[in-house]
Amino acid sequence: MVVKSDSLQVAVTAARTADDKQGLDTIVVQVGEILAITEYFVVTSAPNRRLVRAIADEIETRVKEECGRAPGRVEGHREQQWVLIDYGDVVVHVFLQETRDFYEIERLYKDAPRCEWRT
Repeated sequence: MVVKSDSLQVAVTAARTADDKQGLDTIVVQVGEILAITEYFVVTSAPNRRLVRAIADEIETRVKEECGRAPGRVEGHREQQWVLIDYGDVVVHVFLQETRDFYEIERLYKDAPRCEWRT
């Protein structure tokens, strides 16, 4: 499977933005070989709902500024427990920490390669 380089750029930008906004345990998982619908998952969490929203909002802003991409859809903004930002080839999950602990989404993709996004 060929991975578009701008997909990785979007994923890395989202991960770095989450980290800059105090996102916890941020990971980038290459899921393209497992899921035909997307190339990367970015998973991060926050200890409170206000920070979940702040991280999600900042990711949308920075990906637009740095990559020229807007999400196709965003879900969960109102509830602020699990915000999903869907760029098509990259899906960003911003969890409230207790919600992430409950769903353990990264456990489902534990065999998928992780991408190093820190410089």
